[in-house]
Amino acid sequence: MLELKAKTRTELGKKAKALRRADFLPAVLYGEGVPAQSITVPYKDFSKLYKEVGETSILKLDVDGKPYNVLIYDVVPDPIKGKILHADFYAVRMDRVIRAKIPMEFFGESPAVKNENGILLKVMQELEVEAFPQDLPREIRVDLGLLENLESRFLVKDIPIPKGVKILVEPDEVVVLVQAPKVEEVVVEAAPAPEVTEVKTEREVKTELKKKEEEEAQE
Repeated sequence: MLELKAKTRTELGKKAKALRRADFLPAVLYGEGVPAQSITVPYKDFSKLYKEVGETSILKLDVDGKPYNVLIYDVVPDPIKGKILHADFYAVRMDRVIRAKIPMEFFGESPAVKNENGILLKVMQELEVEAFPQDLPREIRVDLGLLENLESRFLVKDIPIPKGVKILVEPDEVVVLVQAPKVEEVVVEAAPAPEVTEVKTEREVKTELKKKEEEEAQE
């Protein structure tokens, strides 16, 4: 189990900025039977460890010589620079089942996408599970290579379940699927109707001439 050293923090509020400038990360430790306490950890050590374990693996947090089994429960990144500004550590009991949301890791390439121009749609990005802390997987891997045809689907029940892990999502829920490519409708404008020239019969012409002569005779 990986270990991280921490110290009790007394610099609170605005003083936390001074800690960050000194390359320390302000954090909080809490959990079942563990009162909330402000702590600080070396930023470089935390950053390296966080990349390895994420938020779903147990690590040992040593606070002033007292060990705790914890999960990195939450992190707060800088919205502009992306650097982590704060972290929460949740103390767990190794003999009790806990719930956690495990991120999905998609790998491989779908033949339906590659060969048939299918559209890949990732419906789930994480999966809620239940397990003892030591059995929690860091991620759940899904092989996109299994999506061979258009309209192929990968369901929750298709996921290889790690030992000791119970999935808390309905088995028929869709994890990822391939849609058929959209076909653009081509609208063909109708050609304008040709102008119709009225052609008068000989009888109509004679009738009009006669009517005109009679009108002139009456003038």
